[in-house]
Amino acid sequence: MSLEKLLVALVVAAVAIAFADSSIVVLALPDLYRRFDTTIEGVAWVVTAYNVAVAVTALGLVLIVHRINAARVLGAGLVVFLGASIACAAAGSLPFLIGMRSVQGVGAALLLAGSLPVLGALTGSSAAGASLWTLAGTFGAALGPALGGVLTQAFDWRAIFIAQAPLAALGLLATLRTHPHVVAEEGWSPSLRRTLPANLCLGLLFGALVGALFLAVLLVITVWGYSPIGGAAIVSALPGAALAVRPLERRLPRIAAVCGGATLLAGGLLGLALLPSASAVLAVYALALCGAGLGLAVPLLSQAALDLRAGLVRSGTLTVGVRHLGLVLALASIAPLLASEVPKAGDKALLKATAVLLDSPAGLDKKVPVALDLSGAFARAREGEVPDLAEPFNAHGARHDSTLAATRDELVGTIEATITRAFRPAFLLSAAFAALALVAGLVFRRRLLS
Repeated sequence: MSLEKLLVALVVAAVAIAFADSSIVVLALPDLYRRFDTTIEGVAWVVTAYNVAVAVTALGLVLIVHRINAARVLGAGLVVFLGASIACAAAGSLPFLIGMRSVQGVGAALLLAGSLPVLGALTGSSAAGASLWTLAGTFGAALGPALGGVLTQAFDWRAIFIAQAPLAALGLLATLRTHPHVVAEEGWSPSLRRTLPANLCLGLLFGALVGALFLAVLLVITVWGYSPIGGAAIVSALPGAALAVRPLERRLPRIAAVCGGATLLAGGLLGLALLPSASAVLAVYALALCGAGLGLAVPLLSQAALDLRAGLVRSGTLTVGVRHLGLVLALASIAPLLASEVPKAGDKALLKATAVLLDSPAGLDKKVPVALDLSGAFARAREGEVPDLAEPFNAHGARHDSTLAATRDELVGTIEATITRAFRPAFLLSAAFAALALVAGLVFRRRLLS
């Protein structure tokens, strides 16, 4: 590999990890919850703080970033991102971790804004650099949860941030080898205004991705009880499908790919909303639809959102801010909805579990101690802990008693199905974001094709 290609690869990797960080810690949230003994709302800020910081910083940079040397913007972003990643890995309290995630988001915004012209300089073509930046962003965002799950299972949640540090350091070394300079622009370019429809669609699609990147992961880990690496295997359908549709995306007319992608994403989220029970197979199919929609729509919309003629730096910074703003707004609307539905589902699940236990043919000498242990497990669940509902049965002989084992499986399945259905309104709201992106694509189809 030539030096130029190596430098390009290092910068592309840094871009991908900055986009992946929007969701990379989702599969580690249960570990963070236990480590810091906090609430679900508190630990969710580990995700939210990063996305808020990226959105606010990027949107604030739009008016000034074109006046600053791009390599310096990228270098500053990598330095901040590197330092914040190390600090996150060493965090000893939740407030400190959330604060460092915010700093990391600031670094990511600078990194993403400065990397576009740097990639153009390294490849010798603004179009080629923009294409690499777009692909890195698409697959980085899709790969985030699966990558975080593997690192958490194989090592620890701190490994997520430790792994990012050398990537940022190598990206910084690559940046030192190139010195692209962006010519200052005055005013707001008319061609840049034409990118707003594409940004609107992107913001709505990234809002919809909250369902696939966050809700689906929470469902698989906290409700269905999969390990982080098991959850990673399920959600890997998302980046896998996004990669698989790349040849199709190149052959389809632009508007067909954009609208078809939004439709597939909405369909996948609708499939997740209509899951009848805990079914990994059905979840994989639904996530594959989401990934296919992502792979079809986002690369083309990203290209349309970049003004290669007069405002590459500013248009790239704007689209970074809009994407993360879409994520933040969707999180802000979906999280309260989910928080209101899950407790009600928990009460229903408790009633149904009680009925299953009472109807079980197992003897009272087994049912009474199991019921007492389950009562404690449900009490811990009300405090936010994710209990192992199979353990009370196993502790009282379910591994050797087929009747008790059958009761265990029926009870756990009933609870999982009940709480799975509690996610339905949140998934439907996510699908609505994708449907709005489809409508926006149809309304602005001429401007998207120009």
